[in-house]
Amino acid sequence: MSGDALHDRVFLTRVLEPGDETGGRWVRELGVGEVARRLRGGGAVLPGVSGKRWAGLRARAGNAEPGHDLAAARAAGVRFVAPGDGEWPRQLEDLGDARPLGLWVRGRSSLRIWALKSVAVVGARACTEYGAQVAVGLAAGLAERGWVVVSGGAYGVDGAAHRGALSAGGATVAVLACGVDRPYPRGHTELISRIAEQGLVVGELPPGDHPTPSRFVLRNRVIAALTRGTVVVEAAYRSGSLVTARAARRLGRPTMGVPGPVTSALSAGVHELLREDAVVVTDAAEVVELVGAMGELAPERRGPVLPRDLLAPGARRILAALPAREATAVAEIARGAQTTPDDTIARLYELRALGYVERHGDGWKLTRQAMVSVGRGPGDR
Repeated sequence: MSGDALHDRVFLTRVLEPGDETGGRWVRELGVGEVARRLRGGGAVLPGVSGKRWAGLRARAGNAEPGHDLAAARAAGVRFVAPGDGEWPRQLEDLGDARPLGLWVRGRSSLRIWALKSVAVVGARACTEYGAQVAVGLAAGLAERGWVVVSGGAYGVDGAAHRGALSAGGATVAVLACGVDRPYPRGHTELISRIAEQGLVVGELPPGDHPTPSRFVLRNRVIAALTRGTVVVEAAYRSGSLVTARAARRLGRPTMGVPGPVTSALSAGVHELLREDAVVVTDAAEVVELVGAMGELAPERRGPVLPRDLLAPGARRILAALPAREATAVAEIARGAQTTPDDTIARLYELRALGYVERHGDGWKLTRQAMVSVGRGPGDR
């Protein structure tokens, strides 16, 4: 990118708000240079804005100093990555006119390469101990499988997800709603510095810029577009993490949710998401099954193998036909198992050798061991 084009794009990150689709349309139709020229006062008013808004944009333009922003970024070890650069993640183009004008990146790794195999793990700021534990385990499991964990750097689930990935020696990306040279929240200064050393810190806003409520919401579309899928660990009905999940769904990315107690308000938003079309996940293997390559299947979930599970089907039918308490004749057992008396006798002797049944005169009954194994109670037949 030429020096003028770089300065013009950096200038626009100072003038236009993230996700401004009107501004994105101007850039697409007129080009970065022409939009910057008009905002500096060198041409006609750009279409689709009121006089009041145009005056506000022009006031911002008058204070923008792209050279100063680039110098501040260099001093903080931050680079500016723009569409068309080798490091630009092409999946951000899915945002259309709401795509970022560019991204400020802090950290040594390639954002484009990392984004190719990344998953967003997001959730409530005021999460429960359960939510934090799940987020740490999920992120660590993903990192161990070679996946990059992306989140928003906030308190709660975001911070737990970053820490989980870092603890596993893995890669993580924090997408901030402010300048990447000023960690936010302040309580995560040490964490975000560690992410910058071991991973990447990314944002749309130029150095020194501050977060606002609307910028947090708009930041979430970048998390959704950057990654292969989004997992919500805990979220109330009005949680911003649901914004991320629904943005991912609109972009055609898998959306996933970790269920919690039905009595918890912090799981209510996740459960609502699951009632729509999100997929239940409980660990990293299930996430990778959805976002990974074909054949990366989660292991089959089964309960413990009980001794009776190893019996042949015919023997299990005989066992099920025996009452819990009294001895029963062979003919009655055969009717209950829907087989012949000869087959019943053969199976009964097989089960006796295994310690499941015992003979009492002409009748047969379950042993105490068998009643424990098959889960019979004293009142069962």
